[in-house]
Amino acid sequence: MSAERPITAEDVVRWSETLAGIARTGLGFTESRYEQERFEEILKVAGDMRVAAGSNFDAEELVDEWMKNAGLGVAGYVTPKIAVGAVVGDDQERILLVQRADSGVWLYPTGWADIGYSPAEVVVKEVQEETGISCRPTRLIAVLDGMRMGFTRIPLYSLVFHCEALGGDLEPHPLECADVGWFAEDDLPQPLAGFERWGEHAFAAIRGEPVEVQFDHPRDEVWRTG
Repeated sequence: MSAERPITAEDVVRWSETLAGIARTGLGFTESRYEQERFEEILKVAGDMRVAAGSNFDAEELVDEWMKNAGLGVAGYVTPKIAVGAVVGDDQERILLVQRADSGVWLYPTGWADIGYSPAEVVVKEVQEETGISCRPTRLIAVLDGMRMGFTRIPLYSLVFHCEALGGDLEPHPLECADVGWFAEDDLPQPLAGFERWGEHAFAAIRGEPVEVQFDHPRDEVWRTG
C-alpha cells in the first residue's frame, strides 16, 4: 500500500467482500470438513471487517447471509452480480433519474439482469417498471464497477445503455422508487450517486455526441490499492 494514500472504509469493504468471495468459493468446492471450518473462519473475519467499516448489520448476520449464497461446484464460484442501467434522454436533452426508496439516493434506472432476457431487454423492462417511460436502447456506453461508484454494498458490474425515450407518463414504481423525473445537466437532484464517474459521459451520449464505452481502468498495484 502506498504511503501517500491512507486506507479508507471503502478499501476495507472491498477487501472484506474479496475475502468473503474467496471463502464462499472454497466452501462451494471443498468436501473437507477441516477446510470448510477454515473458510467459515475467514467469513467471520470478513464480517468483522465490514462491521469495522461501518456496516448496518452485525458480523453474525453478514456471515449468515454469505453462507446462504455458498453453492456447490462451478455454481459455487462467487462472482459479482450483473446489473443493467439506462441513461434515457428526451428531446430537451434531459436525463431520466429515479430516487431509490431504500436509500433516497438518485440514479439512472437500473436493475438486476434477469434470466431469460438479453441485457437490452432488461433495460426496456426496468425503465418501464421503474418510471412509466417506454424507451429504445441505442448503444452500450459503460461497463462499471458498482462498488467503485459507491452506490452499492453488493459486488456488481453495471452495463449501462444509452436509450431514447419513446413515450409514457412519469410514474415511480410504488415499492422501489420514491420519486422520478427529467433533469437538465445544470439542475440535478441530490444526493446523486457516482455522478462524477458517469455524468459527463451520459450527457454527451444524450446530446448525440460519439462516445466510447466507458469502463474502470485498472488501478496501479491492482490487488492492494483502492
